[in-house]
Amino acid sequence: MKLDSRLSSVLHLLLHMAHSERPMTSEALAACLQGSSAVVVRRTLAGLREAGFVSSEKGHGGGWVLACNLQTVSLRDVYDAVGAPTVFAIGHRSDNPECLVEQAVNQALSGALQDAQALLVQRLGSVTLADLAADFNHRFEAHPHAREHHAHHPRKHHGPA
Repeated sequence: MKLDSRLSSVLHLLLHMAHSERPMTSEALAACLQGSSAVVVRRTLAGLREAGFVSSEKGHGGGWVLACNLQTVSLRDVYDAVGAPTVFAIGHRSDNPECLVEQAVNQALSGALQDAQALLVQRLGSVTLADLAADFNHRFEAHPHAREHHAHHPRKHHGPA
């Protein structure tokens, strides 16, 4: 089963944009997501543009930039903007079973899955994009070859927008 990596991919793109000195083209962002394409990046970021998290300009020197305050946008906000993807692959065999055993199984699974999803969404709400950027900054400073690895994406501290 293929996992839904939209949230992870979008967060990856947002952090690259946060640490870029200039607008990033769809092609450059696709290169950050090895195996992705500029078309997929444009389609993905279009939804974030509607949510006010990014903006784009066409033409020479154009590209995608952050349009939000990293300190006020949570991972929950981004999760919602990408369509609140299903968290678990676990589901019911039948949504309206006649079998009393299956009804009991569905009841137990539903409660546990709802509780787990609520906990995850709550946790996403407690982490901001600024928290992610700070974690990246810490890792970047501690990594012996970080400057060589990210030479094509100049690092800068990106405070509130």
